[in-house]
Amino acid sequence: MKKLFPKSLLAIVLCCSAGLVSAQNKDTIPVYGIPPFGLDNPQQYEIADISVSGTQYLDKSLLLSLTGLNVGDKIVLPGDHFAKTINTLWGQRLFSNIAIDITKIENGKIWLEIVLTEKARLFNYSFKGVKKTDADELAKKAGLKKGSVITDALLLNTRSVIRKHYADKGFGNTVVEISEKPEPNQVNYNSLVITVNKGEKVKIYDNVIFGNEAISDQALKRKMKGSKEKTRITLYPDTENVYSDSTHGNVDYWNSYSFLSPSRTLSALDPYFRFKLFSSAKFNASKFEEDKEKVITYYNSKGYRDAVIVKDTTFTTSQGNFKINMEVSEGKKYYFGNITWKGNTVYTDEILDRLLGIKKGDVYNLELLEKRLGKQMSAEGGDIMGAYMDNGYLFYRVDPVEVGVRGDTIDFEIRMVEGPQADNRNITIVGNEKTNEHVIRRELKTLPGEKFSRQELIRSQREISNLGFFNPEKVIPTPNPNMQDGTVDIEYSVEERANDQLELSAGWGGYIGLTGTLGVTFNNFSLRNIFKKETWDPLPSGDGQKLSVRISSNGRAYRSYNLSFTEPWLGGKKRNPFSVSFYYTFQDPNAYAKAIGGTVTNPNAYFKVLGGSISLGKQLRWPDDYFSLMYAINYQQYKLRDFNYFNIPGFDNGTSNNVSLRLTLARSSVNQQIYPSSGSNFMLYGQFTPPYSVFNPDKDYKSEPISEQFKFIEYQKYRLNVDWYVPLSRPTGTEGKTLVLKVAAKFGYIGSYNNRTTLSPFGRFELGGDGLSNFAIYDRDIISQRGYPVYYTSNPRLNPDGASQPAGYQGFSIFNKYVMELRYPFSLNPSSTIFGLMFFEAANGYTDFNDYNPFRLRRSIGLGARFYLPMFGLLGFDYGIGLDRLRPGGGLKDAGKFTFMLGFEPE
Repeated sequence: MKKLFPKSLLAIVLCCSAGLVSAQNKDTIPVYGIPPFGLDNPQQYEIADISVSGTQYLDKSLLLSLTGLNVGDKIVLPGDHFAKTINTLWGQRLFSNIAIDITKIENGKIWLEIVLTEKARLFNYSFKGVKKTDADELAKKAGLKKGSVITDALLLNTRSVIRKHYADKGFGNTVVEISEKPEPNQVNYNSLVITVNKGEKVKIYDNVIFGNEAISDQALKRKMKGSKEKTRITLYPDTENVYSDSTHGNVDYWNSYSFLSPSRTLSALDPYFRFKLFSSAKFNASKFEEDKEKVITYYNSKGYRDAVIVKDTTFTTSQGNFKINMEVSEGKKYYFGNITWKGNTVYTDEILDRLLGIKKGDVYNLELLEKRLGKQMSAEGGDIMGAYMDNGYLFYRVDPVEVGVRGDTIDFEIRMVEGPQADNRNITIVGNEKTNEHVIRRELKTLPGEKFSRQELIRSQREISNLGFFNPEKVIPTPNPNMQDGTVDIEYSVEERANDQLELSAGWGGYIGLTGTLGVTFNNFSLRNIFKKETWDPLPSGDGQKLSVRISSNGRAYRSYNLSFTEPWLGGKKRNPFSVSFYYTFQDPNAYAKAIGGTVTNPNAYFKVLGGSISLGKQLRWPDDYFSLMYAINYQQYKLRDFNYFNIPGFDNGTSNNVSLRLTLARSSVNQQIYPSSGSNFMLYGQFTPPYSVFNPDKDYKSEPISEQFKFIEYQKYRLNVDWYVPLSRPTGTEGKTLVLKVAAKFGYIGSYNNRTTLSPFGRFELGGDGLSNFAIYDRDIISQRGYPVYYTSNPRLNPDGASQPAGYQGFSIFNKYVMELRYPFSLNPSSTIFGLMFFEAANGYTDFNDYNPFRLRRSIGLGARFYLPMFGLLGFDYGIGLDRLRPGGGLKDAGKFTFMLGFEPE
């Protein structure tokens, strides 16, 4: 056998020359027992047996199936059978060495042994030079799992992931070293030690643009939001650049009167002084590539169709500053020429021209053209594709083609294929694990058998989001068109989120005892499953009903109990919301005096309110189906015993009854509830008690005792609330963050039917404060105002700081309030929605129309933040400065007021 080895080795090398490789050096493979033969004398053998050795963790039968060799197969040596086997096994990247041994040849049969050496597996890994939180994140991103095979691809991917992770954070020179250490007590197991040297952050000192004449440096840099420059103040600017031209930085500032232009003045100051608020200035290569595309897009939007970035580079100057140099070629400015339409039959050329809104001679803007055509679909619609798709033409296609260039004018031919109208076929819903499907399906505007409409698709998405049961960012409708039969299947994907709320607070007042609030709101309750124990988790849910229970106590001084239930679709066929609520409050005006042993002249004094309401709503179809009409019957009973808070003679004891009918007209088109970015809310209601005095025209009510006058309260009341939400920016980031302007206006009036009755203190308006501490125990509308305590007069000069209420103060009969808020979300994650705001408010209350002046207002400005947590609802903080509280010699501290809100946003 030893004598045969050289010949056999030569033979196998020759037979494998077509591609056979060694697992170690890819030029030889150890095989044994081959009789002497050459390429001119091939021999055929039958495989008698194949064995696999050297494996410890891999399945041998699976490996044999990969070799392509089977017992009974005929092979020819020399040949390429072994080469294919080697290449297949090597391609698995699981082995550090592969060998094929011929262990026996007899009577035309051959015995083979495949000898494998497995690559080491990962026993453990550790990071050096990074924080534990970063290490955990990096391990997850790199896919490091104990027990996995340590392949070259794994090590390469780990290095790449770490470098990219820190490059995105501004560390552009991160060095990663990975070393393997064998585990002494574990066979073929290694541990990885990953050493990371982040280096210094790479911050952009300068972003210098050359070749731009039509558009200024500052305008282009504003588009490069991912490559901002850092703040600097210096007398010796770093002017070292790779590129240069004859115009850059060569403007005579004084002789050209550039000081009259703010933008040119900023450019002149830029080398010496630059202030960039909230600019990290870190360099990110991928964002830099995106910014270059934005620059070209911006040039195209200004008519420079041929604009290109000729070259760009990043470098570190001799002073150690990181700089970007970029050279552009603007080309000439183009304009739209003739625009013609081809293939349109549904809409005429005149209608399409009107929808397009681009005229001959307008500056060339390809982005605008594609947006108006609908190639860049927008949720607000208004484009040509939207007009077609709202009419069922789902298969509509449009292609703008340049058909002529005449100097600086470009003619377009808009070619379209309208296709057939598509009908909705199957409407499916996925992702709802808790909410019953009928709760979602009843909100859909896209119904099987009806014509497809993009507007109805977007409306359905909005309605599902406004339920509050799902993450609004994850409500995704997906149309799946079938052009063969002209139908479309629509799948609505949702992601459940927790929306039940718990309100819990407690404390101990040394004099008055236990204080606090316990409240729970189930926003997706199911009344029909109340007797099914298996559905309780903690209560039956899934039918979209709302159940709220709340108990509040201020010790011995005050107690309140509230219970309410809402069914949004009474009967299940139409959106007819039905609500019922009950509440009871008790106040002891002498609780503090009793607790401290003070003088109490009326120990049994109290003020009690027992109330309830039943309401039924109806969705309207006119003027549009955003409108709804609500009917409500309300009843309150007020009981007073030795309660002289109102300081009205004769109104210390007795019972008052308040029976009223409220009619509410409302319209809501906001796109979502927690952070609306578009749409509006409108609410107008009138509330009326029976006109008792009208039924008795000869009776002089004012001559009767006040307790008799207020036995059955009489009034008419009107409220108007309007909110608008206007997006000021396009959605940015993966969460779709949008800067939003909210504008709101509120008005209220309460009065008598005639002059023969006295208006009671109940149902009036109380202004100022945070809307929480001045809770409505006297059944008033609490209108908060940030930056001000509760105030009692319409004249800001008489009551700038909300002095204590005078005796007999009964509230305002009229009020106005105006609000402007600039909002920006920090997080739209459903587990914690957070946004900040800046606000301006103006409000005031008036005793009657003789006192009413809508321009005499208290003004305030300030900052705030809102946190929406699934379990606890709203947490809010505001700091407002009452502008009418500012006094000579006083500071902002004297005019400022901190406001906290919990559970709801006060009016």
